[in-house]
Amino acid sequence: MPRPKPVSKSTAPHAEYPTVSARWLLSAAAISLAAAAACGWLTLCLLFWQGSWQLLYHPISPVTGTPASVGIAFEPIAFAATEAGEARLKGWWIPAATDARSRRFTVLYLHGQKGNLANTIDALAALHRLGLNVLAFDYRGYGQSQFAHPSEARWREDAEWALTYLTTTRHVAADSIVVEGRELGANLALEVGAGHPELGGVVLESPMRSPVEAIFGDPRARLVPAHLLVHDRFDAQQAAALLRVSSLWFVEPLATGKAKSDPPAGYGQVRAQKTLVWLATSVNDSPDRAQAYTRWLDDLPAIEAAH
Repeated sequence: MPRPKPVSKSTAPHAEYPTVSARWLLSAAAISLAAAAACGWLTLCLLFWQGSWQLLYHPISPVTGTPASVGIAFEPIAFAATEAGEARLKGWWIPAATDARSRRFTVLYLHGQKGNLANTIDALAALHRLGLNVLAFDYRGYGQSQFAHPSEARWREDAEWALTYLTTTRHVAADSIVVEGRELGANLALEVGAGHPELGGVVLESPMRSPVEAIFGDPRARLVPAHLLVHDRFDAQQAAALLRVSSLWFVEPLATGKAKSDPPAGYGQVRAQKTLVWLATSVNDSPDRAQAYTRWLDDLPAIEAAH
């Protein structure tokens, strides 16, 4: 049997392997690195957007006290119901004494960015001693109100629901409502007052000059487009320029011991009737605060008693 002829190496079939240029490899590596960096940056943006609210807002859930702890009768309230009938907001209604001289006025109290209603008891008690009806509530995310991350838009919506509750459920005349706010709540009170010229007036305690600096001044904000991701502004100057109702401004003493400092944020922009009071003490029921508050209420236009 004849043996097969050997195949010459020069004629044997062989596989041809593709060649990859170094330039292509460098381009692919650069694209991969850029894609990884972009994904990392987008993740950082998402994390900043989700968590930046904690730089400004400091809510506490447990409500550890009520007006009853200082001997004041109150009614727990819930309002702003969802479509399922669950209340978004919880708060307190504190009626004035029946013989109170100022009971024709109702204060909508807007607390600051820290804590919850339990931190406002002394302030609410001082308003009660002035003979005022008081509605105080926790924003969403605070106290027993519905859980949600706080934001300027939500705070404003919550305040609007509180006004609606007063005028429709409590049947309080709009011109007998005084909106009072403290710290970041004062910035909110300015916005509410600017949007409702039918109100009786606004009372402002130490509004914050640049509240969102707590967010935009954070080192992490320099790594992302923070001003595009966060919409909160709480611009006291802008809101004050639009204010058309009477306003009472309280300035507490400085920790440095100086009697006076610059006027509070927004005061210079107000064109409507305004009163600025420099306090000698930060106590809520100090005589100078109570006297200034009473005089200011007496100067408001006469209104019918609230229902």
